[in-house]
Amino acid sequence: QVQLAEFGGGLVQAGGSLRLSCAASGSIYSINTMGWYHQAPGKQRELVASIDLRGSTAYADSVKGRFTISRDNAKNTVYLQMNSLKPEDTDVYYCRANILILNHGWRDTWGQGTQVTVAS
Repeated sequence: QVQLAEFGGGLVQAGGSLRLSCAASGSIYSINTMGWYHQAPGKQRELVASIDLRGSTAYADSVKGRFTISRDNAKNTVYLQMNSLKPEDTDVYYCRANILILNHGWRDTWGQGTQVTVAS
């Protein structure tokens, strides 16, 4: 069994900052790409940022220059530093990780989601 636990969501004023974290636990052999997605009610889940095992990153155009994704491989944890937040960043944010699970192969695993609300 593998689980992703997310932390750090909440309510913040426009222009403020939040830091999300997502820790993977369980029978993990290796973790490839980790990423953050957001989903508004009635809409599809969309990529915010991703980072692969070598540290190469990718960002949605809407967050470039404001958000930074990073990871700590020793802790099986990915972070999302969110600066200069805007009301349109309000969404549920989900962590996703491509994990090599002992005796089960590679599996895409999702966290439970954390709410980010930016007040204007």
